[in-house]
Amino acid sequence: MAALPVYRWRLAPDGYATRRQLRSAGLRPGGQEVAAQLERPRRRRGPLVAYLYRIDLAQPVRPMTPARRAALAKANTARRICPACRRDAGYVIPTAVGTCTPCAYPDPDRSEGNT
Repeated sequence: MAALPVYRWRLAPDGYATRRQLRSAGLRPGGQEVAAQLERPRRRRGPLVAYLYRIDLAQPVRPMTPARRAALAKANTARRICPACRRDAGYVIPTAVGTCTPCAYPDPDRSEGNT
């Protein structure tokens, strides 16, 4: 297995693109292996690394079918349901908290019944 060519930030030759760049062009890697690596130096930590793919081997993005659209909508709806109170929170519940805001941070004035 040969080592990947490594290029400095903004110095990669034409014909290579990151996943994001491919996606913005309506393409996907299409099963190809990483062709090169891009490194951006940082002062206190290791370099930022981006993997590059060959544009000529990239394939068009698969179209969104009605079944895929429905499955994606169902998954996004499930991310909005609070597991504690089973209500739609109106936003995607953060995984760090795990519940909606009222369940995670109950208001002590309301729980005592003060009016």
